[in-house]
Amino acid sequence: RRRSAAQCQGGGGYERERFRPCATRDLEKEKRRLQNLLATGCEEPPPPPLPAPPAPPTERDRFQEVLDEIEERRSFLEEMTSLGRGKEYQPIISTEISQKIRELEMIDKVRSSKLTEEREREMARGRKDQQQQ
Repeated sequence: RRRSAAQCQGGGGYERERFRPCATRDLEKEKRRLQNLLATGCEEPPPPPLPAPPAPPTERDRFQEVLDEIEERRSFLEEMTSLGRGKEYQPIISTEISQKIRELEMIDKVRSSKLTEEREREMARGRKDQQQQ
C-alpha cells in the first residue's frame, strides 16, 4: 500500500537531526601532552619545583655589611691620599662614614632594646615560677 507525501513527511523520516557541537579540544594542549608522552613516557610532566623564598635579611648581617662599607670607604680614602687626591675626597668620605656610624648606632639601639625586653620577660617568668613553688 502506498503512503501519501504528507504521511511520509509527517512521520519524521525527512527531518534532519539538529547539530549539537561537542566540546572542542585544545590542540596546543593536546600537542604538549603527546610531546611529553613520547619524550618522557608519562602523560603529564612533573610540576616544576617551586623557588625557595629568599631568607629575610637579619639585623646582624646588616650590622656587618655596614662595618664592611665603612672599611671600604676608609681604604678608598687611603688609596686616594696615596695618589695625592685625598683632600678632594676627604669631606665626602668622612660624611659617608659618619652616616654609616649613625646607622650602626640605630641598629645597636634596636638590638639592645630587644635584649632588654627578653631579659625582663625571663625575669618575670622566673618570679612567677618562684611564687608558684
